[in-house]
Amino acid sequence: MDGANRRLMFHGMFLFLLGLLTGFAEQHFSNVRMGLAAHLEGLMNGIFLIALGAIWMHVRLSPRTTTIAYWTVLYGTYANWLVTMIAAIFGTAVLSPITGAGHIGQPWQESLVLIGFLSVGVTIVIASVLVLWGLRKEVSR
Repeated sequence: MDGANRRLMFHGMFLFLLGLLTGFAEQHFSNVRMGLAAHLEGLMNGIFLIALGAIWMHVRLSPRTTTIAYWTVLYGTYANWLVTMIAAIFGTAVLSPITGAGHIGQPWQESLVLIGFLSVGVTIVIASVLVLWGLRKEVSR
């Protein structure tokens, strides 16, 4: 994946910008605490993608596994920001006992956010394991 490191850094800066813009809107969300969480998710996941882009050339995986790692990390980081922002808009509390305290959305909203957060959790763990595996010490010959 030629240029994947640069694309990861681009996506990192873009997600960082989305996080900054989310910070301007957090007072307008149904759940302001969750809005702050969405702002921070954008910033932290953006920084994560920038850092990953900086080390991407050292990740040694098969071409197919590299592609899987690349796309799962992008899905996980963007979806984390997006689902958290949707939770802030709807005012849901599922899987968020601290930031969701005192809030509850419609049942379909809670279900949507639950599915979103579960998919993010699974995806980002898979991506992290793949990247970690790709950074393991190479076997001596």
